[in-house]
Amino acid sequence: MDRDNGPRVPGQRIPAATAQGADGGRRLRFSVLGPVRAWSDGEALPPGSPQQRAMLAALLLREGRTATAAELIDALWEEPPARALAAVRTYASRLRKVLGPGALVSEAGGYAMRTPDGALDLQVAHDLAAKAEKARAAGDRRGARALLEQSLGLWDGEPLAHLPGPFSETQRVRLGEWRLGLVEQRLDLDLELGSHAEAVSELTALTAAHPLRERLRELLMLALYRSGRQAEALAVYTDTRQLLAEELGVDPRPELTELQHAILTADEELARPVALQGVPDLAAPRPAQLPATVPDFTGRAAFVAELGELLALSEGSVMAVSALAGIGGVGKTTLAVHVAHAARPHFPDGQLYVDLQGSSAAAADPATVLGSFLRALGTPDRSVPETLEERAALYRSTLDGRRVLILLDNARDAAQVRPLLPGTTGCAALITGRTRMVDLAGAHLVDLDVMSPAEALDLFTRIVGVERVRSEREAALDVVAACGFLPLAIRIAASRLAARRTWTVSVLASKLADERRRLDELQAGDLAVKATFELGYGQLEPAQSRAFRLLGLADGPDISLAAAAAVLDLPADQTEDLLESLVDTSLLESAAPGRYRFHDLVRLYARACAERDEHPPARRREALERLLDFYLATASRVYGMERPGDRTVAHLEPARHTGLSFSSRAEALDWLYAEAASILACGRQSLAQPALLRRAVDLLLAAKDLSESGANSRAYEVAALAARDAAHTAGDAHAEGRARTTLTQVYIKAGRFDAADDEARRAVALREAARDVWTHCNAANERGIVALCQGRFRDGELHLLEAIDAFRGDGNAPGEASALCNLSRVLVSMDRTEEAIALVRSGMAIYDDLGLTLRLANARFALGIAFAHGGKHVEALKEFNEALNIFEENRQRLWQGTTHFRIAQVHLAARRPPLAARFAEQALTLGFIGGEWMRANILTVLGKALDALGQAERARACWQEALALYEAADADEAAEVRALLTPLAA
Repeated sequence: MDRDNGPRVPGQRIPAATAQGADGGRRLRFSVLGPVRAWSDGEALPPGSPQQRAMLAALLLREGRTATAAELIDALWEEPPARALAAVRTYASRLRKVLGPGALVSEAGGYAMRTPDGALDLQVAHDLAAKAEKARAAGDRRGARALLEQSLGLWDGEPLAHLPGPFSETQRVRLGEWRLGLVEQRLDLDLELGSHAEAVSELTALTAAHPLRERLRELLMLALYRSGRQAEALAVYTDTRQLLAEELGVDPRPELTELQHAILTADEELARPVALQGVPDLAAPRPAQLPATVPDFTGRAAFVAELGELLALSEGSVMAVSALAGIGGVGKTTLAVHVAHAARPHFPDGQLYVDLQGSSAAAADPATVLGSFLRALGTPDRSVPETLEERAALYRSTLDGRRVLILLDNARDAAQVRPLLPGTTGCAALITGRTRMVDLAGAHLVDLDVMSPAEALDLFTRIVGVERVRSEREAALDVVAACGFLPLAIRIAASRLAARRTWTVSVLASKLADERRRLDELQAGDLAVKATFELGYGQLEPAQSRAFRLLGLADGPDISLAAAAAVLDLPADQTEDLLESLVDTSLLESAAPGRYRFHDLVRLYARACAERDEHPPARRREALERLLDFYLATASRVYGMERPGDRTVAHLEPARHTGLSFSSRAEALDWLYAEAASILACGRQSLAQPALLRRAVDLLLAAKDLSESGANSRAYEVAALAARDAAHTAGDAHAEGRARTTLTQVYIKAGRFDAADDEARRAVALREAARDVWTHCNAANERGIVALCQGRFRDGELHLLEAIDAFRGDGNAPGEASALCNLSRVLVSMDRTEEAIALVRSGMAIYDDLGLTLRLANARFALGIAFAHGGKHVEALKEFNEALNIFEENRQRLWQGTTHFRIAQVHLAARRPPLAARFAEQALTLGFIGGEWMRANILTVLGKALDALGQAERARACWQEALALYEAADADEAAEVRALLTPLAA
C-alpha cells in the first residue's frame, strides 16, 4: 500500500517497503531502523511492551531463521526471570494476534518470522546499499549516491530505540556502525562528484561526534583542501595526530599521513573531484549545448578535415585548442558548429557552448560563463564559488577525467578565453573570434578566409535550388562575386531570392549591381559586413526595417517580446509577427520562446541604420525612453508586490508605460531575475541622456532585489557606480543623492563600510540641495547600519532615530519598520536588550499588518539577534529558522548564509559546538552579506566551535585567516582574534 494511504501514528515514519502478508491478505511492514514498529495495510499496529517489541526485533533480524526459546531468553534478559519461558510464549501469542495468521510461526521448539521481500526497512536499506555498490563499480557515481541517499533515508533515529536486552544493545551498535559506513561512502561520492564545499559542514559535525574515526578525518582534510582551505586541512591532521597519541597512543594510519604529504606538496591528483579509475560516471550530466548545424553546410573541406583531426587527438595525450579568426560574416561560427557536431563521438561526456559576445560593448563575463558551465556539468547552484579564480579551478577539476568539447563562440580576446579552457587531456576547446589569438599559449590558429568561387556557388545553389541556378549560372556567379564570397552575404542574398519565386537570378544580380559602390567595399574588413547586411535590410518592408533599426538601439544580451513591444510602441501580437519575420530573414535570432537577440555585428549595423534612416533623430531617444519606462514601471510593480505600503514607489519618477502585471509574487520575482541583465543594461545605457537620467537611477532603486540575490550583485554594483558618476557629471543633486544611497546599500552588503559611510555622508549633503524625501529617509537609515557595523553605536542610534522620524513624516510604514529593526540591533550592541526587543516587535507588527513576507524575515532576523544577546537561545533559534525559510523561498541566498552564521553563534553560546561548527560551515558555503568582514566573523565563530571540540590546530588556522581579513579591513574585531591566538601561540 502507498505510504500516503491509511492513517499514521503521529510522528512516525511509515517505511517505503511494502509486502503482502504470508496469508496472502494483509500487507505488513516493519521498521527496526528507529523505534521498532509494525503496520498492516498502512495502519500502525499496537506496539506492545518493550520486551514484546524486543522479541519482535530479535525475530525480524534473524531474517526468517528460527530462534529457539533459549536464544530468545538470552536476547531479552541479562538475568532471565524465573518464568522467562512462559513470558516468551506470552509475547509470541500476543504478536500472533497483532500481526495476524502466518506471520509468526512455531517450529522446532522455537519461533520464526515469515516476512516477504521488502517488508522490513533494514532489508530494503541493505538492497539499496548493494545496488549503490554495483552502480559505483560500474562508474555511475551519481546513481550510486542517489541509492545511498535512499538507503540512509530509511533511518528514523537510533535503531531499535529504547529496547531492553543484550541483543538489542549489540544490534544497535552494529547497525549504527553500518550506517556510519554508509554515510562515509556517500560523503566519499560527494567529494568525487565535486560537492566538497557542502561536505565540509557535515564532516565537521561527524568528526566532532566520532573524533577517533580516521576515515572521516581523511575526508574532511580532502574536502577542505578542495575548498581552498589548505591551512585548515593540514590543521585537521595535526589535531588528529595529537588526539590519537593522547587517547590511544598510536600514530595516524598511513592513508592519513600520505594525504597530509600530498596536501603539503599540492599534489595535482588531489584536485580531481571525479576519480578516473574505471568507467566514466554514467549518470553525470552530459550537456549537449551545440547550436543546430546548418543543413546546407558547404565547402571548407580542408578546414573540416584539419580541425576534425585535431579534435580527435584530444582522446589521446593532448588538449586540443583551436582558434578560428576571420572577418565578420566569413562563417566562423557555422564552420565551428559543423566541426563540433562531427566531433561529438570523440566527446561522449558532452558539449558546452557559449556566445561570448566579444564584438559587443558588453562582452560576456568569464565568471558568469563559468557559473553556467558548472551548473550544466552538474554542480549545484549553491556550490558555485563566488570568484572567477575559484570557479575556474572548480571547472577544470570537474572536467578532469571527462571528455567534453567546449565551443567558445565570438571571443573578444585571449584574456576572456583563458579561464574557460579545460586544464587536462581528453577535453578540447574550439574558439571563434574576430582577432587572431597569437597570445593564447599552445593554440592551433586557423585563419578563415572567404569561400572559393566554387564553394560560394555551391552554397548559393543549395539554398536557391539547382533548377533556378542551372539556367542562369553566369548570373549566379555574378551574385556570389558581388557578395565578396562571404558566406553570410551569400546566405542572405540567396534567402531573399528563395523567398521570391517571381524573381530570377538575373534580377537579383542586377539589384546587386545597382549597389556596386557599397559592395566594392566587401574586401575591407567590417565594411564588408555592412554591405552584406545592406542587401538584407534593403529588402525589408517599412515596418520590418523600423523594427530592425529601433530594436538594435537597445543594449543587453537579448530582449523579451514585451520589452520589444514597448520599444516599437506596438501591440504584442503585431510585435511578435514583425520579430518572427526578421528571424526568417536571418537578421534576428530567436534566443528562446518569447526572447530575441541580434548577432553583435548585426546590432552594430542596425544602429548605423537607425542613425542614418530614423528621422527625426528624436525617435531614437523616444524608443529607448519607452524601453526604460517599461522596465521602470514593471520593476516598480515587482517592488510594490514585495513591499506593500512602501513609499519608495511613490517617490520614483513617473513612467509613461503601464508595464506588466503579475498574478503572484513568485511570477513577479521570476520576471525580475529573468530580465536582470537587460534591466541593468537599459539603466546604464539611459544614463547618457540627461532627460532619462533620473528614471535610470530610479530603475536601480526599483530593482534593488537584484543586489541581494548573489548572482547579480556584481552587475548591480557596476550599474550603481555608473549611475553615481553620471549624476555627478550632470550636476543633478536629486539623482546623485539617490545613486549614492543605492551605492551605500551595495557597499554594506559587500562589507566595505568605509566606502559605504563616505557615500552615505555625501548623499545626506545632497539631499538638502535636492530636497528629496526618499534620500533623506534612506540615507539616514543606511548611515545607521554602517555605524552599527563599525561599532559606532551612539552615532548609529542618532542616525536611525532620524530615519524613523523621516519615514514617519513620509507615511512610509515599511521604512519605519526597517529603521526600528535596525535600531533594535544597535540597542542590542549597547546592552539595552529589552528596549531592542520592544522595538523589533513594533517593526514586526507593521510588517504583519502590511503582509510583507520578505521584510518580515529581516525583522525576525533582528529579533533573533536580540533574543540571542539576552541568552534566550530557544527563542532566538525559532526566529532565525523562520527567517531562514522566508529567505530561501525568496531566493535571497546571501541572507540565507548570514542567517546560518547567526544560528551558529546561538549554538556556540548554548555550548553546542558541533552544531555551531556545522552552521558556520554552511554559511561559508552559501555566501553572506558583509563581504570579507563577515567571512572573518564566521571564521572566528567556527574557530571557537572547533576549539571547543578539541580541534585546536584547525581552530588556529581559522583564526589566522580571520585575523588577516580583519587587519586588511582595519577592523576592531582583530583585537579579539589576536587574544584568541595568543594562548595557542604561547
